Amino acid sequence: MKRLCLLLALLVAIGSAGADDVRVGPQGPGFYRLRLGADEVTALLDGTHPFAADELLTHIDRAKVDGLLKADFLASPVQGSINAFLVKTPDRLALIDTGAGPLYAGDGGFLPTALLAAGYRPEDVTDVLLTHLHRDHVGGLIRNGTMLFPNAVVHVNGDDADFWLNPANEGKVQKILLPMFPGAMDSLAPYRKAGRVVTFRGETDVLPGFRAVPAPGHTPGHTWYLVTSGQEHLLAWGDTVHVATVQLAEPNASIRYDYDEAAAAASRKRALEEAVSKGYWVAAAHVSFPGLGHVRRTATGYQWVPVNYTRTP
Repeated sequence: MKRLCLLLALLVAIGSAGADDVRVGPQGPGFYRLRLGADEVTALLDGTHPFAADELLTHIDRAKVDGLLKADFLASPVQGSINAFLVKTPDRLALIDTGAGPLYAGDGGFLPTALLAAGYRPEDVTDVLLTHLHRDHVGGLIRNGTMLFPNAVVHVNGDDADFWLNPANEGKVQKILLPMFPGAMDSLAPYRKAGRVVTFRGETDVLPGFRAVPAPGHTPGHTWYLVTSGQEHLLAWGDTVHVATVQLAEPNASIRYDYDEAAAAASRKRALEEAVSKGYWVAAAHVSFPGLGHVRRTATGYQWVPVNYTRTP
């Protein structure tokens, strides 16, 4: 009996200590694989960032924003994912966007850890395809001012490069966009010095199976990449959508980070319609990780359908 009492007391003590000591830590390295024809697509999470949707979204009433968020059990600020996408083909390892790296003060910079956890090293990457030159897409190019991907060629739309790499254009944007200039210039500097930056213009195949499609508005040279393997297609649409809960239901809703809000809305509507009509997989930079899924048309707008999780692609 005495032994039983001691055992019960010990269990109570352990239970109490456990309850008092519970701490909710961060998530593990974020990666998720998807088979696309003969290719492998790996979503990589660079981090999450609080997004004041009710303040930053435009051409929509704040009450409407709040109502749409509430319907999805969300509230502003919304934690927005910072996703990048690694595509392994038989002869290339291409990374679409690089995350924020050190430029988002603790909210980003986790892509290298996710990359290693997924079984790859930065030096394995042969190509980096940038959808645009905002700092949450280019910041991950560097580590301590040096190239994180020393063997990669960086591909970027020439219109975007001409704009964000020229400080004379700072007078053409609103204040919220000014940090994008040094972010782009500093992140690309070591690659430009090494002759590892290639620009393109218009709709073109930048690599076999990777077609660049101009989608201006968010930035002057904002670009989608249509990845094709066999009969399957994936549309990496960059910053076409920032808050899926709101902007798929209300595609006219733009964001203060858009260089040209009207053009951005037109590109968004085109992307949504193509994703629906052609059944594309979509790789979305800021839709909740892994940012992979499809788009479905509804009676009044569109809806995001996330990938169905599977342990083995």
